[in-house]
Amino acid sequence: MDENGSLYVTDIEKHEVRRYRRGESQGTVVAGGNGSGNRLDQLSYPAYVFVDRDHSVYVSDWRNHRVMKWVEGAKQGIVVAGGQGEGNGLTQLYSPRGVVVDQLGTVYVADRGNDRIMRWPKGATQGSVIVGGSGEGGQSNQLNVPI
Repeated sequence: MDENGSLYVTDIEKHEVRRYRRGESQGTVVAGGNGSGNRLDQLSYPAYVFVDRDHSVYVSDWRNHRVMKWVEGAKQGIVVAGGQGEGNGLTQLYSPRGVVVDQLGTVYVADRGNDRIMRWPKGATQGSVIVGGSGEGGQSNQLNVPI
């Protein structure tokens, strides 16, 4: 939800994110909505959404292994994390899930398939591992499928 009480919902079957203002039943597409795909105006299984105070929508684009940012009113998004295909390199994500963005625009993402949490500073072309990344397991330096 944003500070105005609008609710943002991902729809993995329609490959879109909708915003529902109070009293609305239809909602408005604010990200994706052009079928499944990897173009900048498409999503493929959007999993999680975060909305910043400027109403930009950040979406973990699960099957495209990226996090997208959609500025309010935009017809297409920009890649802010991943987007270099599935993998475990510092420029890659593997089935990203939970996403949070701080006031500086730094993106934090649960990189589910790599059992790690990554940080991507605003404008960065690669991220850094801040938790996990040592394989799935029960040790203090390991995560198990973070979401």
